Amino acid sequence: MAIFKPSDLRQSLPDNSRVIALDLGEKTIGLAVSDGGWRVASAIGTLARRKFSATAIELLSIIDDRQVAGLIVGLPLDLDGSENRRTQATRDWVAEFLTRRALAVSFWDERLSTQAVERAMLAANMTRQRRKARKDTLAATYILQGFLDAHGA
Repeated sequence: MAIFKPSDLRQSLPDNSRVIALDLGEKTIGLAVSDGGWRVASAIGTLARRKFSATAIELLSIIDDRQVAGLIVGLPLDLDGSENRRTQATRDWVAEFLTRRALAVSFWDERLSTQAVERAMLAANMTRQRRKARKDTLAATYILQGFLDAHGA
């Protein structure tokens, strides 16, 4: 498929299809998946970033198992909204992934998502170790829920 504006993604997908969100970190990829009605984002874990082909195979397996039709990818922008080195690396990663499977993709601004999740975990008195383990998947959930709230049911 192709890359869509967030407002156009849903029309490109079959009814009741699910989307998966990716928070592309340097060492891990946080994952969250929507329900078919695009109301709720649920954390599903993280993938360790290894060689691209191995990571892609693992992600495609998750996509198939969860019957996902589209991707929401967190786009790391600067606070002023400008793009940076990480933004381009994210776009390049998605372009390479799309050579393996044609999926509908939309980018979603992820500015401050990690900080929001970190604040929530601190408020919940999570240990440093637990925060580190959950940060990426909760950031993916935060990104996806923001997308669903703006463009869901």
